[in-house]
Amino acid sequence: MKATYDARTDTLRIILKADVAIVESDEDNRVFILDYDEDGNWPSLEILDASTRVTEARRFEFEMTGLERRARALRNKAPLKGGVS
Repeated sequence: MKATYDARTDTLRIILKADVAIVESDEDNRVFILDYDEDGNWPSLEILDASTRVTEARRFEFEMTGLERRARALRNKAPLKGGVS
């Protein structure tokens, strides 16, 4: 996963899945653009006018949660309930 902010165009691009071919982009609104792969999934998106839509466009924090629960499930080889992996 990767996020980049382009100050020149004021766009925040979030790539959820790298190395995926984009076959279509939905640009029907003025807030964001969704990119679709051949299976209809969206591996990336762009937030337009990002500096007006996020707290600090040039700052990004990443936090992982649920690691203890995930580690416990892996130790016990039990599937996680609730769809969290």
